[in-house]
Amino acid sequence: MVEPVPADVVAVDDGGAEAVAEAVGRLARLRAEGRSGEAHVLLAEAARWPAGRLPLLADALHRAGLGADWVTLLWEAAALPAEQLVATAGTLTAAGRDDDGRQLLRQGVARPAEQIGAAVLRLDGEGREREARALLDAYVRVRTPEEAARCVAADPGRLVPLLLRAALGVSDERHWDLVHALRVAGHTA
Repeated sequence: MVEPVPADVVAVDDGGAEAVAEAVGRLARLRAEGRSGEAHVLLAEAARWPAGRLPLLADALHRAGLGADWVTLLWEAAALPAEQLVATAGTLTAAGRDDDGRQLLRQGVARPAEQIGAAVLRLDGEGREREARALLDAYVRVRTPEEAARCVAADPGRLVPLLLRAALGVSDERHWDLVHALRVAGHTA
């Protein structure tokens, strides 16, 4: 199971209630009129809203009987840049939507290993260690050890220790599997 992201990422945007209500009303109308393509575009746009607005949107969609649209929105949000993905997952977790935060991270780490490695380096370089750890935690839980080992290519000296620490947080077995995968890939572990 993917662990939740630290809860101090982004505060819920209570001021976004009007935009949320407008979007949910429009989405309900589009669904009622059978305009699913336009509804999907609306969801894709909402997935890129400020992270603090999404917990409000989740609640409003479920109250309106549009829970399936929330699942679609999470799928769209999984394509956000990794840093924004982690912040959004953290915001959902902070708002009590732990399952949504975990799901978003699981879906988001399906991107290529090189992108994960680059995102972790950026986050770590900006002093955002908790977010880097959350991304790696999700990554080592979801991806095979061989796939996870590929994410260190950009800077093995920095990424191998971070990756191994994340694997230890999953289990001893995952850690040793990753050590083996890193060695096979030519990295000192």
